[in-house]
Amino acid sequence: MDGTLTDRKRRLDLGAAEALRTLSRRGLPVVLATGNVLPIALALARFIGLPGPLVAENGGLVYYGEHRIERLSHRRPAWEAYCRARLTLPVHRLFTDRWRETEVALEPTVSVASLRRAVRGLGVRVESTGFALHLFEPRAGKRVAVQRALASLGLSLDDCLVAGDGDNDVEMLRRAGVGVSFPDASPRARAAADYLAPVPGGAGLVKALKRHGLLP
Repeated sequence: MDGTLTDRKRRLDLGAAEALRTLSRRGLPVVLATGNVLPIALALARFIGLPGPLVAENGGLVYYGEHRIERLSHRRPAWEAYCRARLTLPVHRLFTDRWRETEVALEPTVSVASLRRAVRGLGVRVESTGFALHLFEPRAGKRVAVQRALASLGLSLDDCLVAGDGDNDVEMLRRAGVGVSFPDASPRARAAADYLAPVPGGAGLVKALKRHGLLP
């Protein structure tokens, strides 16, 4: 969501929101996949008018509906890694971390490399979204969770256009039928994409959807 439906200040692009609503209204499934917490993803999906499913916390949670939420990882390893890292690094949890169930998200006050060194051997992944640093179990990740969400719709990543701008999107972009990234995305995300939108944020997403025939 952040950086693909929004600008870098996280302001929602209303044109992108309307584009996704149009796709959904035409019967094309739209899955929001985010490093953000489920309450924020669910609120945005409801306000736009997207029935789901949803992927939150970098693949830690898959939301199929209020009575079915699948947890793909546990928070304890991430929490232990955070406690180790804070002994040597000036790391601080995001405000929204209080609502996370499967990972720990930190303010981007240190480099990814230094954080990875600090938690080496603890069995967690460290990924950057461009907005935060995330600690989570290796079995999670957006690609795995999105595949599970799509399977519930009878689809796979091969069937999809996927848009992403962070290192946490790389695996998903590589496996997509069409991977879309943005001029202000991370170098790894840009390299993994099949198509680079000419402008950043939600406006770039709309152009990508039109370029690939999903919007007139």
